[in-house]
Amino acid sequence: MLNLRRLLAKSRLGFQLQHTAAVAVKNEPILEFKPGSSERQALEKALNDLKQQTLEVPCVIGGEHAWTDEIRYQLCPFNHSHKVAKFCYADKDLINKAINAALSAHKEWDLKPVEDRAQIFFKAADLISGSRRAELLARTMIGQGKTVIQAEIDAAAELIDFFRFNAKYAVELQHQQPISESPSTNSTVYRSLEGFVAAVSPFNFTAIGGNLAGAPALMGNVVLWKPSDTAIAASHAVYKILLEAGLPPNVIQFVPTDGPLFGETITESEHLAGINFTGSVPTFRQLWKQVSEKLHKYRTFPRLSGECGGKNFHFVHKSADTVSVVNGTIRSAFEYGGQKCSACSRMYVPDSLWPEIKKNLLEEHKKIKVGNEIFGPIVAVYVYPENKYQEILQLIDTSTPYGLTGAVFAQDKNVVAEACKVLRYSAGNFYINDKSTGSVVAQQPFGGARISGTNDKPGGPHYILRWTSPQSVKETHVPLTTWRYPYME
Repeated sequence: MLNLRRLLAKSRLGFQLQHTAAVAVKNEPILEFKPGSSERQALEKALNDLKQQTLEVPCVIGGEHAWTDEIRYQLCPFNHSHKVAKFCYADKDLINKAINAALSAHKEWDLKPVEDRAQIFFKAADLISGSRRAELLARTMIGQGKTVIQAEIDAAAELIDFFRFNAKYAVELQHQQPISESPSTNSTVYRSLEGFVAAVSPFNFTAIGGNLAGAPALMGNVVLWKPSDTAIAASHAVYKILLEAGLPPNVIQFVPTDGPLFGETITESEHLAGINFTGSVPTFRQLWKQVSEKLHKYRTFPRLSGECGGKNFHFVHKSADTVSVVNGTIRSAFEYGGQKCSACSRMYVPDSLWPEIKKNLLEEHKKIKVGNEIFGPIVAVYVYPENKYQEILQLIDTSTPYGLTGAVFAQDKNVVAEACKVLRYSAGNFYINDKSTGSVVAQQPFGGARISGTNDKPGGPHYILRWTSPQSVKETHVPLTTWRYPYME
């Protein structure tokens, strides 16, 4: 029998010697797009090119483009006369064809060394950081209605960080090995899940789509990616970049389709191994229900990972810095029209500070320039007697069934410590004297529990473990010469 541990160690050592710099990952710098800058010029050209055309986005099944008669269009959210992309819905037969195509590639992809898989994602990140940045930002801005900075922190910086840090974590995971005691050697093989993973991505973050499909694929899984209808253009660009970076065609199937049909079809397959989801609570609950009703037919218990949004809070104590409160709330509540799952939508302010905060909030709010389609974000403010903040902490914790993000603004350290205890389960991402939005990959891994989701923390080192099925291997080097134990002599 081969010594798997020695082989793994040799493979890892070779990779370390050749690619040490590639694994030393940093967060992608956020470009400023100042007038006259090269990045601004490239983006303006990409925007102008996109404004004059309708992109054709096919289903991609088994590495081949496929079209059905059910044609759809992604409309520009601020100019409905502009058809950003023409695409089609895959029917049930095409979805099943995608499942079979994915499964046909699974064994070879799963056995490919993780270092080789990681290099594909490092290269994809480099492409986005360089030559493909402007195109991806333009598709996100026009297709999803983002400003330049919102597109930059999403479709460029965050997606690049997802690809690079996930690849780094995947390589480092191979070093997490068990203890060995003579005369045996123990090792862990981080296999992919047995079957296929379905990735269902939302409209509001290009990076989320790339991560929902990309992270399982990185770990050796094959994936059916159902992108949001209103993020088709950007999602397809991400998919093409992955292929350009060397991803084999059958590893990820690009399957735009009707949501209920997709859910019904994938949960009918005995080979469903996981669902990676970001979207609404009702949709995730429906998928979970469908899986639970069909557990008897699956070859394995499917992994379900989901993020479903929040009802996020800013708690303000009388000791808070009011300037920080006002600016943080403006950013959290109204950037990208409040269409972030982490956006602040409820705010608790002591009566002693409310006149000042109200005045400044209204003054700053008037300065916001609103475009010509509107999501309509609303912040509800609860004004409380300043000395009853402890009751308000309890109220915050019990007011909604969500548990995604929240922020506490207070200079009093004792109050901060108390809030951390009372609000321990109220937010998966908890901020002290900072707004409730803006998590950064590898700095604040993102996610919440309660009905906000399964809190698997994409952007952190543990997330990739969700997409593995570890195998423990014991190799004994000395033959067993008797079945008897010493006490039996």
